[in-house]
This record gives sequence, structure tokens and C-alpha cells, in this order.
Amino acid sequence: MSTKKKTRVRAANSNDNVFADLGLPHPEQELLKAKLTLQIYRLVKRRDLTQAEAGTILGIEQPHVSLLMRNRSGNFSVERLMDFLTALGQDVKISVRPSCKDHGQVSVVA
Repeated sequence: MSTKKKTRVRAANSNDNVFADLGLPHPEQELLKAKLTLQIYRLVKRRDLTQAEAGTILGIEQPHVSLLMRNRSGNFSVERLMDFLTALGQDVKISVRPSCKDHGQVSVVA
């Protein structure tokens, strides 16, 4: 009979951006894209749209909608994701103001 050795899992504090935590390039942009994609997902689900119907509204093919619905926004720019939101009847507001820190941040407020 073999016994399994217990392995300790170490946790690290996050800086609230998983993309930065993973050391990925352009973490702020990736976080923004993820947040915009989440809003698109919520709108499509709330309206109970099929992926084909959503594709017609967004002007993209169903396989691309499928990627969006699985939070795979990598092929779409921030601008394109904002276009999708406006196609879904949303107003997108961009606000720029001075930061209290040396480096500003990007946020999405729904």
C-alpha cells in the first residue's frame, strides 16, 4: 500500500491583474479586453441570443462569437470590442483623468 506525500501549495498576493501576475506583455490591455469581453458575454446571455444571432449583430461569424463567449478575445482589438458593445446597444464612455499614482490604470464600469 503506498501513501501519498502531501505537497504544500504556495499562494502569492495578487496585484489585481492576473495578466501582470503571469508576466504577460501588455497586462493592462489584456485586462481591459477581458473586462469588455465579459460585458459582451453577459449581454449575449441576457438576451438569450444564439451564437449565430450574436454574430449577425456583431458582424462576425459564429466561430468568432464562440471564442468571445469563452473569453478568447485575443484576435480582437479593444476598439473592435467596443464596437461590439455599441452594436449590442450599449454606450461606451472613455474617461481620462489624472492618476494619484505614477502609473495610471484602466477600468471598466458596468
